[in-house]
Amino acid sequence: MCCLKPVLHILPIFLVIWSCAGFIITFIIAVERRDVVPFIPFISDTGTTPPESCVFGLLINISSFLGAFTIYIRYKILQTLNEANPLVKSRLNCVAFLCGLLACLGMCIVANFQETALRVAHDIGALLAFGMGTVYLILQAVISFKMLPLCNDRWAFGFRVFIAALSVLVFFPMIACYFVSGESKLKWDPMDKGYGNHVTSALCEWIVAFCFNFFFLTYIKEFQKFTLRIKTELHPDFQNDVLTPILS
Repeated sequence: MCCLKPVLHILPIFLVIWSCAGFIITFIIAVERRDVVPFIPFISDTGTTPPESCVFGLLINISSFLGAFTIYIRYKILQTLNEANPLVKSRLNCVAFLCGLLACLGMCIVANFQETALRVAHDIGALLAFGMGTVYLILQAVISFKMLPLCNDRWAFGFRVFIAALSVLVFFPMIACYFVSGESKLKWDPMDKGYGNHVTSALCEWIVAFCFNFFFLTYIKEFQKFTLRIKTELHPDFQNDVLTPILS
């Protein structure tokens, strides 16, 4: 049996560091190569052109996996708490878990389908990542309220509500300004039509992305209270096949 107690709370920390590093590294490479303008490009624009697209795809795919694993741990923690004190409906926990996984899937799509290569798939991935991610934050804020003070304190709850509310406030302008800008390109000029909408949408995107990261940091204290055990058991149908040669 494998026990992950000593490192479980490190998972959200590592996730946030890795994700932020992915954003910053690809931004620096893209600006240095002059593939994008340095003033508030879209996050995915900094990972569209090789070689930064390769780095962006690798780092964001790993971030998606780490995010899905963190979301799964949160789901299992709530499931365990509900067995002792059913304050949150199991269906609500499952819906939040599903929304979180869809957001991670959207991140994978964004990382692997560049905007200039296949815009429809890229936009669908972005909508999944930011849309389902925002819904996940809202549901977790609701769950945190229902779990007070069993699983988290009021400071953590208040911060989660603030992050979720901020994500909602900037999500809709991000989507609206993106489509109103009317053009998809990497290098924008202040004189271009739709430049203001582009900058607004890009700024909102960066805010939502960092909201997701900061939200995961609130899991650190809770993860310290639990142990994740991974147990491997031999299926009964194969016990005879394995044990017979040993006994003979």
